[in-house]
Amino acid sequence: QVQLVESGGGLVQAGGSLRLSCAASGNIFSINDMGWYRQAPGKQRELVAGITSGGSTNYVDSVKGRFIISRDNAKNTVYLQMNSLKPEDTAVYYCKARRLGGSTWYTSWGQGTQVTVSS
Repeated sequence: QVQLVESGGGLVQAGGSLRLSCAASGNIFSINDMGWYRQAPGKQRELVAGITSGGSTNYVDSVKGRFIISRDNAKNTVYLQMNSLKPEDTAVYYCKARRLGGSTWYTSWGQGTQVTVSS
């Protein structure tokens, strides 16, 4: 299994920045994709940004040019740098990791960290 622990959330004014971290432990050697998701009250969880083991990234359109996902394989940590934050970015942010065990894909989630952007 893979355990994920997020940190870095908080309250920030619109236009400000936050950096989220997600530290992975456990069976990390076969982790492939990692990503950040978010869920606002009354809405479905959505992918914000993803990164593969090779460093390829993808973003939801609403955060392109503002958010940057990165990965430090030596520290088993993935980051989400969030700039120019908007009130609509307010949500619980979750880290996700996907690993291949044999021929089966396994998914792990962190507990979530709250991000609140005030106007």
